[in-house]
Amino acid sequence: MDKQQRIKEWQEKTTQSMNRFPERKERFHTSSDIEVERLYGTEDEHYPMESLGLPGEYPYTRGSQSTMYRARFWTMRQYAGFGSAEETNKRFRYLLDQGQTGLSVAFDLPTQIGYDSDHSMSRGEVGKVGVAIDSIEDMEALLKDIPLDKVSTSMTINAPASVLLAMYIAVAEKQGVAAEKLSGTIQNDILKEYIARGTYIFPPKPSMRLITDIFGYCQENVPKWNTISISGYHIREAGANAAQELAFTIANGLAYVDAAIEAGLNIDDFAPRLAFFFNAHNQFFEEVAKFRAARRMWAKLMKEHYGAKNPKSWQLRFHTQTGGSTLTAQQPDNNIVRVTTQALSAVLGGTQSLHTNSRDEALALPTEDSARIALRTQQILAHETGVADTVDPLAGSYYVEHLTDELERKANEYIEKINVMGGAVAAVEQGYMQREIHHTSYETQKKIESGQEIIVGMNKFSIENEPQPELLRVDPTLGEKQKEKLQALKAKRDQNRVSAQLESLRAAAKSDDNLMPIIVECVKSYCTIGEICGVLREEFGEYTGV
Repeated sequence: MDKQQRIKEWQEKTTQSMNRFPERKERFHTSSDIEVERLYGTEDEHYPMESLGLPGEYPYTRGSQSTMYRARFWTMRQYAGFGSAEETNKRFRYLLDQGQTGLSVAFDLPTQIGYDSDHSMSRGEVGKVGVAIDSIEDMEALLKDIPLDKVSTSMTINAPASVLLAMYIAVAEKQGVAAEKLSGTIQNDILKEYIARGTYIFPPKPSMRLITDIFGYCQENVPKWNTISISGYHIREAGANAAQELAFTIANGLAYVDAAIEAGLNIDDFAPRLAFFFNAHNQFFEEVAKFRAARRMWAKLMKEHYGAKNPKSWQLRFHTQTGGSTLTAQQPDNNIVRVTTQALSAVLGGTQSLHTNSRDEALALPTEDSARIALRTQQILAHETGVADTVDPLAGSYYVEHLTDELERKANEYIEKINVMGGAVAAVEQGYMQREIHHTSYETQKKIESGQEIIVGMNKFSIENEPQPELLRVDPTLGEKQKEKLQALKAKRDQNRVSAQLESLRAAAKSDDNLMPIIVECVKSYCTIGEICGVLREEFGEYTGV
């Protein structure tokens, strides 16, 4: 009996068996509406090794490094930041003591949109979703006793990324650590703020200028720093599916490459320091395929479209965070299981860095116990499961390779539409990506509310009167304390120097000069984030949305 005949008989037999369970009889689809067949592996779907390539070689489908985790594990980060700089510093040192290998800083909303803690817009938000940073004094407290030449730091900051990076550089200098020894990442991805997240300040054009100024400055002064983390994470959190996350993230990346080239930078000088940030969501195999497709797509674009010569320019290196929007307030311990499977998809997909969410993050900022469990999840995957023992262990799976191809195809269709509009910036200004995400989010929510999509513990297998876990509470008096610290700083600093530096910044903003050197001098002079962003608001204006 030939193979095709055996498959036909198998299909007939399994169809009879499936008829006994009508609730599982319908065809299945991934989040990106890719139809999932019962079986992969027919003769017309064969993936020989030569078509996939080798790990660490173009087009990097199988991984950006040839040895992957056999050489070293991924960087284990836990996103942390709450209350005051002193409180967050304690959490950082606790996590480092527990085996974390990199820092990841969350900033409060006033910091994210460039307001000081004493601004009227900051009322009620100081220290609530991240740490409050008003000046270099706060950054010093945040990083106290942390060796910045040995720890890689990721900062989730976008519109005022230049200011927070300048503070980090200045604090390192005070510690005696030269800028060229610093390693880490600033998110610095303003396009996804317009699309999905909303913590923007300036309009697109000056925002893109700030980003390319950072590219140029770091190329000369902070060569180990990843100057941008092009983020699909928040696009997915806003309701996008996997194909949309992939497409819109890469489209945004192309916009940054175009802006840097237009600013006169050479692609092989800045592209090796570009990094990406993806979501690890629920559909396990689709997520693995998404990461593999992303590497292949970026490699082809960098080499074939832009003509980059340096292989490091072709490599898509990425950080992953497990899906915050998938966590439930109901039965929060279930989130440990969700996070574990999501983290596993990131590891099997070849991530370079990983954050695992905590079980109680649907309710509040994580407690110390929850943060430790989330970190232990990564450590168990690394040390106990064997998944890190070989590179790209799912390669050649008919199903995974099919999903990889389909996600690449769907994502490229979106990118072609965006290119016709004039690129990602134009698409953002026209509201295209926002509308696509809103539609997908609406359709997903309808499926959840109808019970078509099951969320365990929420719309099925629920528990009545379940107990509430112990939650972390931020000091309600923090806002007033932060104001007092700010007033004390302003009373003791050299106000003439502050005024002179801010006027120098205003003049530079009106010119074509790179703004980073003067921003570094501003923070060294104890100018606050609100004062620096205030000058730029006056010169650049504010973005008010589509």
